[in-house]
Amino acid sequence: MNYQVCNRCVMDNITDNTIYFDEKGYCNYCNEAFRAKDKVYFPGEEGQTYFDHMMLKIKKEGQGLKYDCIMGFSGGLDSSYLAYLASKYKLRILAIHVDDGFNSPVAIDNIKKLSEACSIDVVVEKPDREQFCNLTAAFIRAGVPNIAIPQDNLILSYLHKYAKKNKIRYFLSGGNFSLECILQKGNTHSALDKIHIIDINKRFGNASIDKLQLISSFERKISNKVLFNIQEERPLNYILYQKEKAISELKAFCDFNYYGGKHYESILTKFIQVYYLPKKFKVDKRKSHFSSLIVSGQMTRDHALAELKKPLYDEFEMEKDLEYILDCLNISKGEFYSIMSEVPHKHDEYKISPWIHISRLNRKIRGY
Repeated sequence: MNYQVCNRCVMDNITDNTIYFDEKGYCNYCNEAFRAKDKVYFPGEEGQTYFDHMMLKIKKEGQGLKYDCIMGFSGGLDSSYLAYLASKYKLRILAIHVDDGFNSPVAIDNIKKLSEACSIDVVVEKPDREQFCNLTAAFIRAGVPNIAIPQDNLILSYLHKYAKKNKIRYFLSGGNFSLECILQKGNTHSALDKIHIIDINKRFGNASIDKLQLISSFERKISNKVLFNIQEERPLNYILYQKEKAISELKAFCDFNYYGGKHYESILTKFIQVYYLPKKFKVDKRKSHFSSLIVSGQMTRDHALAELKKPLYDEFEMEKDLEYILDCLNISKGEFYSIMSEVPHKHDEYKISPWIHISRLNRKIRGY
């Protein structure tokens, strides 16, 4: 197969068998994103009106309760900017942070600065260190791409737990179209697939995971929709959300510091994106991130192509991060490099919850 890169964004067919191109040389990713744009992203006056209404509604329905809403708090850009905006409307936010041992110093500092500036209550949960590291190591040994599933599942589980405990009806998600409208397919899998998590740990783990508060897609949907009526909102889809503007505003507001790349606030997530995925799967996540910025008008294609020529990481810094991660996961360098040289595996090669198949079908029907 001949190499081809999209003529409009920077997605290519290096390791992606789901990409295809039309007669203009435009790929299915940006075609789908542009078709969806007017349906899910409202950066104009209409969106701002809806955003205002949403904030006021959440505040009104929170009367009589300690908190109006709940959200995850990583110290990253999306959640930080969302918390900053929500605090302008005097929303009483309960922020949940999962300290899994892989926080970057910048993220920790950002959480402290923003929570103090916005008077946000932050609950810090620390999952069982040994079991969490063992489970993450099991995913690496399984050779699958999304080894952040244990990390992501736990934050969703704790959000669910504290929403129920405090009778909070609204979960504010930092998920957004502007910076995340394109994501290469085939390298992701739902973090809510508890069956998948248990199967991989059974095959490749060295310890029980009984102390980890995991949650399944079924548990979350039934509990959120039926029992507790918890609604998820994505407020950043109703404003003109621009990366550089958000960083600048947060810097002026509380001396927020950016950490260099999408989701680099976590040492583990940074390692996955700049080392694990490129080395083992030949996947450069910057292509998805830059393509999203192209679709939302924040980056030119030429600029993106120039940025992609730059190294993914600093060698010295990555060596330091790798040593720390492997030490935490109790994986020797010899075993790690052996794993990295083995044939990659897909998530579908292991047990998958039937609910995940249903979710995939629903997304296919929706078209985005």
